[in-house]
Amino acid sequence: MSLYEKIRKTSEDKDIKAYLDLLHDDFVFVRHQTGNEVTKSEWEPTLTAMMESDSLETTDVRCLYENNEILVMHQMMNFPDGTSEAVMIVNNLKDGKIIRAETGATLIKN
Repeated sequence: MSLYEKIRKTSEDKDIKAYLDLLHDDFVFVRHQTGNEVTKSEWEPTLTAMMESDSLETTDVRCLYENNEILVMHQMMNFPDGTSEAVMIVNNLKDGKIIRAETGATLIKN
């Protein structure tokens, strides 16, 4: 199973532990809003809240490119406040896990 398929399965199952297991111990998330870098332990509460939310909707998830060094994904996200964004996610990989993730987002509906 590809890493993309594992991400999709853990997301669909809302299996936070399994998703976190896909992140390298040295994982860093780069916030597109600020450019700030967040460690795996700092990212976990946000990720947990997102996965547990029934009012955050992710649709049209697709893999644009994947190899053993990078996974590029695109998806639509509908937020509880009624806004929607098209989100590009670039995941750098190391040892079969995500070591760095950076997003870019375009506001679709305000």
